[in-house]
Amino acid sequence: MPARPSQTELAPWGPEIHLFWEDFQVGQVEQLGSHLISTEEIIDFGRRFDPQPFHVDPERAQQSAFHGLVASGWHSASIWMRLYWDGMLSRAASLGSPGVEDLKWLAPVRPGDDLQGSLEVISTRPSLSRPDRGLVLLRGELTDQTGVVKLQVSAWGLFARRPLSPPS
Repeated sequence: MPARPSQTELAPWGPEIHLFWEDFQVGQVEQLGSHLISTEEIIDFGRRFDPQPFHVDPERAQQSAFHGLVASGWHSASIWMRLYWDGMLSRAASLGSPGVEDLKWLAPVRPGDDLQGSLEVISTRPSLSRPDRGLVLLRGELTDQTGVVKLQVSAWGLFARRPLSPPS
């Protein structure tokens, strides 16, 4: 196997970055924090990105299959992504993501839900074509204050491998 590049050949990682591909272990579980969702936030996101009546109009939402206002699934996914950023990704040598394997909206997210984000490392593998990086398959979840799973996502993360030598 060819030698891994030094840090200068990768993105310029700052001092806040201390999680590299090698730090992700199969079975590792991380709690990412929480987000209390409000009626106003649901309506604002819905108006901007998913203006279906059950996301933007509390009265019409009562007549829907949800029997009340619910967050867009895309809003829920965005909340999980923000919790992932705040809880882990902001400290990691992230190189983006090659994609999402699976995304499920398992239960509606309603105003007042206190959403808890978590992730589990499902698998890791070094890149076959780029020895300076590796892939991590993560399963993320959002649960509410009663433990009901609202969202589940399986996605790949691409992370730099730990530099062999400190920067000069």
